[in-house]
Amino acid sequence: MKRVRIGLEDVASIESLATAFWRAAKGKHDRIEVRSFEARLDVELARLRAAILDLAVPIEGMRSFEIRDPKTRTIHAPAFRDRVLHHALMAKIGPELERGWIADTFACRRGKGTRAAVLRAQELTRRFPWYAKTDIRSFFGSLDHDVIKARLGRRIKGRSVLQLCGKIVDGHSTVPGRGVPIGALTSQFLANEYLAPLDRFLLEGLRVGAMVRYMDDVVWWGRSRERLRETVCAVESFVEQRLHLEVKKSWQIQRSQQGLTFCGFRVFPAALRLSRRRRRRYSRARRTWEQAYELRLIDGSALQRGFASSAAIAAGAQSTAWRQQELRRRPAPEA
Repeated sequence: MKRVRIGLEDVASIESLATAFWRAAKGKHDRIEVRSFEARLDVELARLRAAILDLAVPIEGMRSFEIRDPKTRTIHAPAFRDRVLHHALMAKIGPELERGWIADTFACRRGKGTRAAVLRAQELTRRFPWYAKTDIRSFFGSLDHDVIKARLGRRIKGRSVLQLCGKIVDGHSTVPGRGVPIGALTSQFLANEYLAPLDRFLLEGLRVGAMVRYMDDVVWWGRSRERLRETVCAVESFVEQRLHLEVKKSWQIQRSQQGLTFCGFRVFPAALRLSRRRRRRYSRARRTWEQAYELRLIDGSALQRGFASSAAIAAGAQSTAWRQQELRRRPAPEA
């Protein structure tokens, strides 16, 4: 695929940065750092422009915290000024990266997402009798900086922009030379680009029947267990040698009729059900809102809105009977 030239001025123009500000601020205007930035918008954009042109990035570093969903993950959230930079950069190089991705990779792409990935997986369970499923050990924390920069160099022309990307990539590591921060917009694009060669290897090299990828969760389908076992071995070798990553040993080969756990759902040819993880998320969210109501921290209207947001976790799945059972086991407080 032909490389596309992008200049540093394209990223650092005031128009580009202003658009990036509004994207980064969407839904966050109540935060102090966003209000402060907006109050001095012209000055802040000029300052950010100068920093980009001088390649003085990252600018303010990251805030780290842990979440548990269900396993513990460390999130590194860039400061707001850096988030504006990331939006400006990805607005220019993101579409060029995405042009090289296959249609069946669904993470962090407009018009795709988990729902589309699950529906596509369900369609493929109807077409093929067997599937193989795997993911990457410590995916975000294991991405090799040199591999990332080499991938970008194959897709983008423009030394200054590639230097800017390199400084952002090198601005975070879990071990020297490896890792991108979970929580940064740039990481979503770079992680998708990192595994694009694996998508091509599966479809064009191994010629599997079909595949779906949501970030590092990869599923592919075939006509026989034996053939899929061969492809798993080939994928393990490819990922280790070409991408310097490790496939988890918990890979699966199963009949499609037995169901597939993917993106929080149990996917069957004729039904979508909630996975155990998503059931726990629903129950935990519901209990949180109920406890807040019982402690009089919220009123009845807020409780109803909380129940609606909890129900959204189960949207799309055939879960009515299970949620009714949950209500019988633990009735909701009267609002």
